[in-house]
Parts: sequence; structure tokens; C-alpha cells
Amino acid sequence: MKEYFKGGNMLNPVPAVMVSMGDMDKSNIVTVAWCGNVCTNPPMLYISLRPERFSYNIIKENQEFVVNLVTKDLTFACDYCGVKSGKDVDKFKETKLTKLESKFVKAPSILESPVSIECRVNKIIDFSDSQVKHSHHMILADILGVTVNKELIDENGRFNLDRAGLISYSHGEYYGLGEYVGKFGYSVAKKKKKK
Repeated sequence: MKEYFKGGNMLNPVPAVMVSMGDMDKSNIVTVAWCGNVCTNPPMLYISLRPERFSYNIIKENQEFVVNLVTKDLTFACDYCGVKSGKDVDKFKETKLTKLESKFVKAPSILESPVSIECRVNKIIDFSDSQVKHSHHMILADILGVTVNKELIDENGRFNLDRAGLISYSHGEYYGLGEYVGKFGYSVAKKKKKK
């Protein structure tokens, strides 16, 4: 048996990330759960924000931001940055997160994040028309550079994101990522013959 619902946001879980913007002197952080990859070559991602959010205008004005991945240890800070407004509080100060100078953009990265993805806005899409006003605008961005904690890179130079302890978000709740179940292509990989 199946249960049917009207159309809604059921694509879950999704990553929960902290997006930092502004510059080293005046910055802000917003929590975003609607984000993802768009393109491999050139590398691109998107985030979706409500235009009335304080962070939206900072990104629109500066045309850049940093997507910082969130670990279990950063979940409290991530949640705080999603429920408090940067117009009222200094989120770096209140969460005791450390600003790290980025290499390709003026926006600071978050030192405590295991992976920081520096982005420049490519296009902001408002899907609204005369009939329907949409709640979020999609911000498409070019990925200029990525900073990764060294302990996530093995002796072969391979990136092991599974070591980071990242979280996901599903219908208002945070979850640690689960156990390993396979790698891409394992369903068609040739099995080794037993000797």
C-alpha cells in the first residue's frame, strides 16, 4: 500500500551546510539545506535562499560566498546560524567559529569546517511569474576552489570525505550519515575469482 500527498519537498535527506559571506571584517553565516551540485565541468553548485533573508542581499551585492560542510560537532552552530539573523547577532562570535581567509573570494571560510567550497555567483534565478510568487531564489555559482582538512586525504592523495563525520537534514531534523553500503559501479563490477 502507498499513501499519496500533494506535491511537496520530499527529496530528503539533504546536506546541511553553513554558507559564509561578506568579508573578513563584516561577515555572516546562514544555514542552507537546499543545495547541491549542478555541473562537473566547469564545477558548479547551487544554493536556494529566500530573498527576504539578511544573507541573500549580502550574497547578491558581493556575488560570492563559501559553502562550509558541517560535521556532527558543528551541528549546534549550524542550527544556530539557521534560526538567528545576522542583522541581530554576530554569528561567528556567538558560535565561536573561526574566520579563515579564503584563497579565491573575499568571503571568509569557516576554519572548523572540514571542507570549504569557494564560490562566485553565476546567476540568480527567480522562478516567480505573474501567477505565482516563489518562496526561494536559486543561486547558481561557479566553484573557484576547495579547502580540505589534510587528515581527510590519504597517503595516495585520495580524498576520504567519509572520515569527516558529516551530517544530513531531513524534515527539520539533523542526522549523522550512515554506514558504508557500496561504491559507484559495484553493481556491475567483475567479481574476483576465488583461488
